[in-house]
Amino acid sequence: MEKVNLDYPLIHLSGQGQLASHWTVRNAVEGVQIFGGIGSGKTSGSGRMLALQYLSAGFGGLVLTVKPDEKQLWQEYCKLAGRTNDLIIVEPGQGHYFDFLDYESKGEGMTENIVQVLKTVIRASQEKSGGGSDDPFWETALDMLIFNVIDLCKLAYGKVSVQRMYDIVQAIPKAESFTTDDKRNLAFTTAFELAQQNVKNQIEIWGHLNAENIETLSDAAYQETLFNSLPDARTLKSIDQFFLESFMNLSEKTRSIIDFSFSGFLFRLLRDPVYSLFCRHASTFTPDDCLDGKIILLNLPVKLYHKIGTDSQIMFKYIWQRAMEKRDISKNDRPVFLWADEAQNFLHEHDADYQATARSSRIATVYISQNLPNYLANMGGTKSAYKVKSFLGTLGTKIFHANADVETNRYASELIGDGYFEETSRTATAAGQFSASRTKSLKIDRIVRPEDFVRLRTGGNLNNFKVDGYLHLQGNPIKDGASYAKIIFDQNFTSNIYNN
Repeated sequence: MEKVNLDYPLIHLSGQGQLASHWTVRNAVEGVQIFGGIGSGKTSGSGRMLALQYLSAGFGGLVLTVKPDEKQLWQEYCKLAGRTNDLIIVEPGQGHYFDFLDYESKGEGMTENIVQVLKTVIRASQEKSGGGSDDPFWETALDMLIFNVIDLCKLAYGKVSVQRMYDIVQAIPKAESFTTDDKRNLAFTTAFELAQQNVKNQIEIWGHLNAENIETLSDAAYQETLFNSLPDARTLKSIDQFFLESFMNLSEKTRSIIDFSFSGFLFRLLRDPVYSLFCRHASTFTPDDCLDGKIILLNLPVKLYHKIGTDSQIMFKYIWQRAMEKRDISKNDRPVFLWADEAQNFLHEHDADYQATARSSRIATVYISQNLPNYLANMGGTKSAYKVKSFLGTLGTKIFHANADVETNRYASELIGDGYFEETSRTATAAGQFSASRTKSLKIDRIVRPEDFVRLRTGGNLNNFKVDGYLHLQGNPIKDGASYAKIIFDQNFTSNIYNN
């Protein structure tokens, strides 16, 4: 594959010098945040322009959806860019499936991979509902439950499934009522007995092969040698200790919170269409297809599918992010984009860390949202403001459209910064003889005042389909040493644009 030119221009700007006059692929992979109020033209203006430029440049990508019309919008984009055959629409009835457990079970660290995916989605869901907690106890307890349930599934059945995990969690008994013949405990006890039998078989084979070496060992030395030789034996002991000595003895209230955090999410995965799309069928596509130029669109809009639409898209997004970060850039450096309109719906706790290395992975993130409070409301916990600032700080380009939100406009104004302005003052006296004077002085003020964003054009017939926006770019100055430019976006855009 021909190496990607990071200085390939995607937007032409009337700046000074070759690099300063172009917004390039290099800028794209540093990330983009677009802000704009309802009807500001953020999606049909700057959003449309970036989407068509990325598609025309051969980017692969992932599109997350909130509104039902986004599928039709991206079908139009792909048609205009000649990329219709590259679009994979994931929705009921399309015949596209992704088995996330099978995908995450490949390679090293199977249990760790699955745990990270599940807990990331669960915690994102808790933060959005306001139920998140900064107490490390709850995170550790949930981690341990997920780890041990997955390990129990692996030891008992040789693979992990959502249905079996759910059944086991539902059947974990309380310490005082635990009996192997209680049918309410059947899923748990069956899995536990199968795991014990499978490990026992391994131990018997191992013992037969190493009989001479282990005859003289003390009990402690035997156990250490056994655990070093058979990792499954160590895992079974950990499972036994966790469930029989720790989890079963938790207070009912504490345990129910941990139980429902995990089982509630698994329950939603077991409901169609999500179960059929992500758990039941063999994969017909994977995140890696984007590296070959495919555009995966998850048509499970939040407005139609609500919480499970959000959770399933966050889950696939996180898996996709990790897959893109793992690729070998020396073998395939095709830029890929992550696209989320109403992006506050799809944030998770690892986004800032992921975005910090997105440039080196050639990932062009585009997040579109109305205002800062949207992010603050969806990044829960006591440190939400710091989380938002950290996250936004990793996005190198920000575009601001018309907005009536004071906080967002103030943020945009402060980001663009201050400048020197010439102020003229006049004085006049009429004491005996009339005289007048005029003086000039320099003062510092915001280059773009917060109230100026309210007056930006929003497109449509009234504005001849022109949308105004301020583009702020870190790094190379755009014009006259400034890091910003006022841009006119065309809602009928089909080719490169220029700033005014």
